[in-house]
Amino acid sequence: MREALKEAKKAYEKDEVPVGAVIVHKDRIIARAHNQIKMLKDPTAHAEMIAITQAASYLGNERLLDTSIYATIEPCSMCAGALVLARVKQLFYGAKDPKTGACGSALDIADNKKLNHKVKVTGGVLEEESKILLQEFFSKRRKK
Repeated sequence: MREALKEAKKAYEKDEVPVGAVIVHKDRIIARAHNQIKMLKDPTAHAEMIAITQAASYLGNERLLDTSIYATIEPCSMCAGALVLARVKQLFYGAKDPKTGACGSALDIADNKKLNHKVKVTGGVLEEESKILLQEFFSKRRKK
């Protein structure tokens, strides 16, 4: 999660919402990313989505079997759906997102009984650090 926080800080420095993600396979980081929505002018350029693409390229497979993702905030519905489709085994996230979180807060796509894959979810990992970074970012933005 510390590596995901490093990625979130990169986003913060680029005036992007500070979200970072890393994907691990066999105890090795195979993907790392941060939000790049504004930079790429792409609403899908969330940290998790970019990391999923990198990991699929690294593994040479659209299935990210036996992988874990660490994200600094609870993934949204788009990202949670992608985690399910990619067959990611585990998700560890920092801060909850009560408005758009789709792994137990607003929705639960990761553990939806109607879907053919479930992602094991553990929230609250380095939650305070993740939350503080987000709060600082939005506080700074409101002052502008």
